[in-house]
Amino acid sequence: MIQVEGHKHLYRDEKSGAIINRDTQGYSQYVAIRSKKQTDEEELKRLRSDIDEIKSLLYEVLNKRL
Repeated sequence: MIQVEGHKHLYRDEKSGAIINRDTQGYSQYVAIRSKKQTDEEELKRLRSDIDEIKSLLYEVLNKRL
């Protein structure tokens, strides 16, 4: 493989001409950030669902009192 000029972690495959990123640390960081973001989004979705349920129950209780 030939290193791409001006790019420390990029290499060109001589057979296929493909550019290959060999920055495993950067890729690991990307995967960790993506996973954290997905976890945060799932947590936010669950919290919104819980709030909707609490609101629904509150309306139900208030309507029974009236």
